[in-house]
Amino acid sequence: MSDDLTLERRDGIAVLTLCAPQRRNALTPAMARAMTEACEEIDADASIGAVVVAGEGPYFCAGGDRPTLAAAGRDPSDPQVYRDMGAIYGAFARVGALEPPTIAAIRGGAVGAGLNLALATDLRVVADDAKLLSGFLPIGLHPGGGHSALLARGVGRETANAMQLFGATVVGAQAVELGLAWAAVPAADVDATALALAATPAADPELARRTARSMRTVAGPPALPWSAALELERASQMWSMRRKDLAG
Repeated sequence: MSDDLTLERRDGIAVLTLCAPQRRNALTPAMARAMTEACEEIDADASIGAVVVAGEGPYFCAGGDRPTLAAAGRDPSDPQVYRDMGAIYGAFARVGALEPPTIAAIRGGAVGAGLNLALATDLRVVADDAKLLSGFLPIGLHPGGGHSALLARGVGRETANAMQLFGATVVGAQAVELGLAWAAVPAADVDATALALAATPAADPELARRTARSMRTVAGPPALPWSAALELERASQMWSMRRKDLAG
């Protein structure tokens, strides 16, 4: 895709890797645009049933690239600066809209926009020493990219406020306890664990995509009431029954 981003396909799994370990995979506008393009490729490939988002090297993503943020501070209204920041917001929003189920494989840490990227996925696997933190207020910035909504949909009000308003850092197994991650494993096992989880949806891409769409719509935010979820899921379940009957 670019020098800073790669897209690999492995048995129905797309692996999207941030490849800028020299800056802890901080997001630049160019990387963000490449990520959006990669998501378009993934959705267009019906053989892909799951996506793993990872970072090359010891760190998942340190947020927005500091020179990019500095440029935005000098002249936030500059049209190019505005477009560049929009590209970064759009990248993790596009990951959140991917048709297949998505997993973030997090080593080292995820900060700021990097945490937004992780929270945009359906599931997170973290290293047991990985640090998840909002990181905006300590460096004098208001959170961006829908950070509040991403945090609030994954955890309760107390955790979201502790991280965003009070600078709390969540480490490893604590992320599992708080609902920010599914599993905490040794750093060397993060990628393998994510790929093993991805194998189930990857085995049936069409069903996986339909199920992910239903789950996200039902869970929200805002969440649908049970009665509405029942009706929403009916058509896809009936489709899967018919498909199974024809295959049998």
